[in-house]
Amino acid sequence: MNKIIDEDLQNIIGADLPWGKLSGSKIVVTGAGGFLGGYLVRSLLRLNQSGKLGRPIRVIAVVRNIDLAKQSLFDCLDVPDLEFFEWDLNQIAVPNISGCNYVIHAASLASPRFYSTNPVDTLLPNSVGTAALLQLLTNSSDPRGFLFVSSSEVYGKVPDNSVLQEGDYGVLDPATVRSCYAESKRLGETLCVSWSQQYKIPTFIVRPFHTYGPGLQPNDGRVFADFAFNIIRGENIVMNSDGTARRAFCYVTDAVIGFFTVLLKGVCGNPYNVANPEGELSVRELADLLVTLYPDKKLEVEMRSQQSNYLKSTFNRLIPDIANLSRIGWKPLVAPEMGFRRMIESYSSNE
Repeated sequence: MNKIIDEDLQNIIGADLPWGKLSGSKIVVTGAGGFLGGYLVRSLLRLNQSGKLGRPIRVIAVVRNIDLAKQSLFDCLDVPDLEFFEWDLNQIAVPNISGCNYVIHAASLASPRFYSTNPVDTLLPNSVGTAALLQLLTNSSDPRGFLFVSSSEVYGKVPDNSVLQEGDYGVLDPATVRSCYAESKRLGETLCVSWSQQYKIPTFIVRPFHTYGPGLQPNDGRVFADFAFNIIRGENIVMNSDGTARRAFCYVTDAVIGFFTVLLKGVCGNPYNVANPEGELSVRELADLLVTLYPDKKLEVEMRSQQSNYLKSTFNRLIPDIANLSRIGWKPLVAPEMGFRRMIESYSSNE
């Protein structure tokens, strides 16, 4: 396994959490072949090797394309506690998986590059897919928890000077294609709290803000990934905006520990911001930081016109308040300088 990812997994399972709650459980993870899903699957499998559990976890990796997922999780193929299950969350049907105790729903087209070209494929997994998975857990004889990976996009257009608590919301125009992601995430959250109210399913909601790290793909389409791969390829960083938009960048280990903190210690039905407000940077500041981290590459920042298929966000600054998650014992530890260095160097690490 990649040395940096291996260290990340050790840091995740080293978190002071009541991991024993997961002992002997069957856990469904959607989006298992993706960036966050891959970290979640590997973390659960690493727990089985840690001695922290009385009985091993059985992980069901729900993926849209099993061949691609096996390429992504190539290092896990011989692990006996992992099972792949091919399923399209765009369909209105409940997957035939029996006896599950937890569902972690991390499947989503998160990049804005999909919003104009694949809006239906963007919104369905967050809406009908969420309903199907909630029903899956409702059918179980021992449902212990449903974790919905939502998004900071649910806040809509908010004042640029605001620090967002979980109850702060701005305008979101539903009659625009750009809203396919945010509106469906909003619906996914409402489905979770409604299922909890009516069927007593313990549901938990996390709202990650701009999570990055090893495992992101070159075609991801989000600016922080594009910039990192510019550095990896030795290319000048290309900016398609004025660079003033400000975001809170959170390294993947901090985010995943935050997810498990909510699942194992959070309040049912309450959304939690999972982000690093100390990692706030403008897009231009991020570009300058990455160039500065690798002066030997002698790279520069280039300005170009906006690409046609990228639907720009409606807000300029998106910074969270993390007090609710901090109160149950979580805090982000990895600064952008360290996190982006780990991400970039992971692609050249073969150990």
